[in-house]
Amino acid sequence: MPPITFRHARATDLPTILTLLADDAIARSRTGYAEEVTPAIDAAFKEISADPNNEIIVGEQDGQVVATLHLTYIPGLGRGGLRRALVEEVRVRSDLRGQRIGEALMVDAMERARARGCALIQLTTDKRRHEAQRFYARLGFVASHEGMKRPL
Repeated sequence: MPPITFRHARATDLPTILTLLADDAIARSRTGYAEEVTPAIDAAFKEISADPNNEIIVGEQDGQVVATLHLTYIPGLGRGGLRRALVEEVRVRSDLRGQRIGEALMVDAMERARARGCALIQLTTDKRRHEAQRFYARLGFVASHEGMKRPL
């Protein structure tokens, strides 16, 4: 397998990132699903890129983006001022799953979080994503909290 390198996403990566994010029925069923870069998505990307506490990371193999995640660094008052990292929108191209690309992506995210002073990394995953839950458990994540969401 050719090596994977990780870097910050560029605006030119957005179409591929959107394809990765929509690469399953759960994602496509959600409100706001987009197959192309809209003005709102472009604005969100610019806002994320300008925020020093946010990173969109892509995994690149043979010059192609094959994986992505969104990493947010969160300062906190609890636990003695503990800094944590939040991982969202993790995706690996479906034909490349099972080749440890996701593991390498998550290890890279954990290294970035440690380098930014984070002592904890957290994420949520859809309850229907049983394979993802097994994947995160294999990496040492523990389902310690019950997540809740509410539309605004």
